[in-house]
Amino acid sequence: MRIRLSVMMFLQYIIWGSWYVVLNTYLTSTLGFSGTQAGAAFGTTAVASLLAPFFVGLVADRFFATERVMATLYAIGAVLLFLITQVSSFPAVYSLLLAFCLCYFPTVALTNAMTMRQVADPGRDFPIIRMMGTLGWIFINLIVGFMKVEATSTPFLLAAAASIVMCVYSLTALPHTPPPGRTDKITIGKILGLDALAMLKDRSYLVFVIASFLACIPLTFYYSFTNLYLNEVGVENAAGKMSLGQMSEVGMMLAMPLVFRAFSVRGILLMGLGSWAVRYLLLGYGDPGPGVWMFYIAIILHGVCFDFFFVTGQLYTNQEAPDHLRNTAQGFITVVTYGFGMLAGSLLSGYALDYFSSGTTGAIARDWRAFWLSSAAMSAAIGLLVLFFFQSKARIRAK
Repeated sequence: MRIRLSVMMFLQYIIWGSWYVVLNTYLTSTLGFSGTQAGAAFGTTAVASLLAPFFVGLVADRFFATERVMATLYAIGAVLLFLITQVSSFPAVYSLLLAFCLCYFPTVALTNAMTMRQVADPGRDFPIIRMMGTLGWIFINLIVGFMKVEATSTPFLLAAAASIVMCVYSLTALPHTPPPGRTDKITIGKILGLDALAMLKDRSYLVFVIASFLACIPLTFYYSFTNLYLNEVGVENAAGKMSLGQMSEVGMMLAMPLVFRAFSVRGILLMGLGSWAVRYLLLGYGDPGPGVWMFYIAIILHGVCFDFFFVTGQLYTNQEAPDHLRNTAQGFITVVTYGFGMLAGSLLSGYALDYFSSGTTGAIARDWRAFWLSSAAMSAAIGLLVLFFFQSKARIRAK
């Protein structure tokens, strides 16, 4: 069972990783979209993340077996991915990409839920199975980089092929998983995690939630435009090199238990945000020649940046929430970050790219250093917010 679920995770993140890293390279370099348009298109993932809990809570948890819902969504998603390669206008690309994301992002929650229901010990087995998703992401980015198709529509075709494979795999290899909540009373507040608002009475947790929302803005600057930047300045196989960030995530996940023993939550969050500021400074001052080492360090820092802030934040949320609110609290922080935070970041990163660009289509000059320095300044400002107002002495406790 663990092997079947691991293959599921591997394929699941091949679908996402195929196009996500290189999306804005294709939209701006090949289709000629503005930064604002590219940022809006990138934000379809955040819109889908906001709406996915409704789908999972109202449909998949109540009416249909998980594997059948997934197969249907993958099949529709494959068609939409192919159609994206056939259009070039912003309205058409945006509409199709949003439709695809609305199909794909519920499957992220569904694959997680299926894994936790099918393994004997989720706390022991889930992290290893989920790590196969990260390896799938690394694998497909190495393929995209090796094929040198970052500025083409080919990544969408790779994702479509993987979606078809996942559709078949869902129906033939995954265990039958009937809807778990057929008799449960579902409310909008429960789906969105609004019951967890009571936790905001704790000042430190309120500061953490605000910082988490704000932190998604500079994070999206990295996700949205790093690949475009590296390609524009002449870095070879940028997608493959960016997979080093996911490799560092795996390494940092393995190191986190030691970090938790040595530092408080406040200290870990500050190290994460400090690493973000350093990463953006390195991107701003690096170059593909003698300064290429700065790019490598900036990419490898992704594991510290992401795990020290977001993974620590998820564990902190789980620890601070009362037993009856733990699932609700995780839903709430997910909506705040991957929903509202990433949406704001996608839109603002697009505006920022246009602000630091000049010229006409085909002859656009971008002030990338100013773009990355603005991200570094934001990260530093959020760090100061945590430094002065997050006063909790909490530590992540080992079980």
